[in-house]
Parts: sequence; structure tokens; C-alpha cells
Amino acid sequence: MKKLPVFTLGIEEEYQIIDPETRDLRSHLSKIVDGAKIVLNEQVKAEMHQSVVEVGTNVCNNVKEAECEIKFLRTKIVELANKQELIVGGAGTHPFSKWQDQLITDDPRYHTIINELQDAARSNLIFGMHCHVGIESREIGLKLINQACYFLPHIFALSTNSPFWEGRQTGFKSFRTKVFDKFPRTGLPEYFDSVASYDNFLDTLVKTNCIDNPKKIWWDLRLHPFYNTIEFRICDMALTVEETMCIVSVIQAIVAKLYRLNTHNLKFNTYRLALIKENKFRAARYGIDGNLIDFGLQKEVETKKLIIELLEFIDDVVDELGSREHINYVSQILKNGTGADKQLTVYEETKDLKKVVDFITSEFTKGL
Repeated sequence: MKKLPVFTLGIEEEYQIIDPETRDLRSHLSKIVDGAKIVLNEQVKAEMHQSVVEVGTNVCNNVKEAECEIKFLRTKIVELANKQELIVGGAGTHPFSKWQDQLITDDPRYHTIINELQDAARSNLIFGMHCHVGIESREIGLKLINQACYFLPHIFALSTNSPFWEGRQTGFKSFRTKVFDKFPRTGLPEYFDSVASYDNFLDTLVKTNCIDNPKKIWWDLRLHPFYNTIEFRICDMALTVEETMCIVSVIQAIVAKLYRLNTHNLKFNTYRLALIKENKFRAARYGIDGNLIDFGLQKEVETKKLIIELLEFIDDVVDELGSREHINYVSQILKNGTGADKQLTVYEETKDLKKVVDFITSEFTKGL
């Protein structure tokens, strides 16, 4: 069988900066970002809210390299936060912080977004993990996006880690995605039959002043406008490095498997966006504990069972990618729950959201 190309990886994580006394989100006034730039250069940047720090790995050739980078980045941000007497956590939302209390970063880009989107932008106090997978061409990338869209709810279910919002138990395993739904050009990606059609769509949005650049397409999965990657943006920020690397490995393997099928003139079925939206809602609501729709069988199937079927689907590329160990961690998530499940367990035991924050921050450094 023909050897797979190298599917490079790039990972972005968005961290919560937290006051150790109040356990509330806290502005770092750019001190963490400025300090990190000395060591990390362009691998760290401020986000719209001053209590958020975003980091990104360099281009990595495999999951082992990516894991080393994520561990290094988390360690450095924790060290810099400690110097400011602050701590760091990883979750899709903060359990009780209110967006109205958070300062906006003084940057022209964010001023423009706030001016356009108003409270939809100000209230967007959420934290995600994005994974870039390198591709040979935009043409191949678009084909893979159209097919990979089916698997987004499966990936999303594994990543759910935001059950609380502004002090309330929301009833969702991922409320982050419901907050982000207020933005335009979010959600599942549209189907495009050619790169020319996709570029025409982008050109129309730019010409009509909907966007000033293609980065303002905030879909759950997109062709990156500047890099030769497809970018998975659907995941909540993970508690631990192990969880991040597990989900990243599943994403990379899905891309590799779909690529291999395409090289053999085979392809995975594409399904109506409306159907996949039903599965995305179920993943947000129930995480791994509900049912998803098996479109081939046209019936509900336990989410955990469909995730196991996904692992069987990608199994023949995993060893070649060198990610078997990370993929195997899916079994731990299925057994012990996602980040959302673990947060909810702490709350059920303590009835104290500050204890939930303590759990989030303690998990963040696990394995470093």
C-alpha cells in the first residue's frame, strides 16, 4: 500500500487566566503575552478578552512533536502567570465569570469586531482548541473537508468541556458552541464542489463588505486562507495535554484515512448539512452519553458506539502516523467521561463552582 504523505500538525489552545483567590477570570494586562513573546515569539498572542491567552505550536511533523510543543507552551504560560500571581486553566467556558466584567484588549482588530458585532462579540467569552492538518493542495483540502464534515459531531462529543455559563449549569455538555452561534459565518462548513466556487464565495463576501479578509470565516472546519492546511475549529479547550493530543490524533487520522480513500478513487459519503447539524446539537447537549444519528442506517445509535466504529474506520492509518498511544486514550474518555462530565461530577459532589475552577486549574498542569 502506498505510503501516506506527512500530515503536519499545528495546534492552537486558548487558556483561561484566573485569580487564585476569587477563582474568577482576571485580566493579565498583556504582561503574560509580552513576557511570553521574549521566549515564544509569535507562538503566543492576546485574544479579544484580556483574561485569555492564545498559544500556537510551530508546524509539527507528527503527534510526538506536537505533544512536546503543547507541554512546553503550557509550562511557559503557567510560569509567566505565576510571576503575576495568577493561575491558568483549560475549559471551553469559565464556570461563573461574567463577560460584562471582562476587559477588551486594546487592538484595532478587536475594536473593529466589537464595532460590528456589539454584544455578540463582547459576550464571546469562550475558549477553544483548533487543529491544523497540512494538505498538498487546496483542491484536495476542499474534498477532504466535504467528507470530514460528517465526523465533526463525533470529534466534538469527545471534546465537550463547557457545561457551565455565568454561574449556571446549562444542561449542555458544551455551551461554548451555543455562545459562539451568535457570530455570523460560524457552525458547520458549507459544501463546495470546487475551489473556484469557494473562492467566488469569498470574493463575494469581500466585495460586499461582509468581511475584510477570509479569516472571518469562523466555521467549525475550514480551508485556512493563508496556510496549506485544513483547520478543525469545533473543539472545546481541553483540560489536559492527554485529552488535547488524543483529539488531535483522531483528527489527523480522519484526514489521513479520507485521503487514502481518495487516492484509491473512493470517498466517504457526504450528507446534508441539516442532518449533520442534528448530530452536532446532540453532541453539544449530551456529549458522549447520548445518541447520534447513523445516516446510513437511518436510526439512532449510541454515541460511544459510533466513536468506536470511527476508531475502527481509521485504524489502518494510525500506526503509520505514529499515534496509536494517543488514539488509545479515547477508551479512557469513553470510560471516565469528557471534561464536561468531570466538571459536573466535581460540582455534584461539592455544590461549589470555585471547586470546579480548582479542578480545571489542577488538571491543566497534569502531565507537565
